Amino acid sequence: MKGIRSILMAFGLFAFACSSASAYDPSPLQDFCVAIKDIKNGVFVNGKFCKDPKLAVAEDFFFSGLNRPGNTSNPDGSNVNIINVDIIPGLNTLGITLIRIDYAPYGVNPPHFHPRASEILLVVEGTLYVGFVVENQDNRLFTKILNPGDVFVFPFGTIHFQFNIGKTAAVAFAGLSSHNPGRITIANAVFGSNPPINPDVLAKAFQLNKNVVKYLQSRF
Repeated sequence: MKGIRSILMAFGLFAFACSSASAYDPSPLQDFCVAIKDIKNGVFVNGKFCKDPKLAVAEDFFFSGLNRPGNTSNPDGSNVNIINVDIIPGLNTLGITLIRIDYAPYGVNPPHFHPRASEILLVVEGTLYVGFVVENQDNRLFTKILNPGDVFVFPFGTIHFQFNIGKTAAVAFAGLSSHNPGRITIANAVFGSNPPINPDVLAKAFQLNKNVVKYLQSRF
């Protein structure tokens, strides 16, 4: 009887730990949160302050203009138009973001990841070569060529990209599972950090000549 009671207590503690873990640490909606003792100097995190529901209006949930192409006259040949909580206040706490991506011929949405979201992409014009890398499977690469009407999913936190392999412009729309998904573009973050990362570190990490690293840093 005592053994059964101990087993039940163990299961009870396990269940309590699981429930506490699932409710303890909500996903952050900012890059970091430094603790302070004086709340007068603090800021509200994991969302924005909420308007009184009685004062909400239709415009709080509305945006117009996603039908207009973005300017792709840049080195990447792409433009990302993000409709998140900063654009539509009504998205606050709802956990969704919508984006439109325009690609010039041979334009690229370079390798990047979203620290707080998964992504589902729909191609409406053109032909895209897309993919993502899974680190815990020996950096396995998943790729696909997408045509209009095709959909592809980029799992949470994975490095992913899209490349327009066609001779004409391409357009895609994507949904992300956060109202503030964040974006870290790998090349910009590594070679364009402010202040710059010591070239010796990058030369060693990427197995490159130090002069090559300095050149890449000058490009970003």
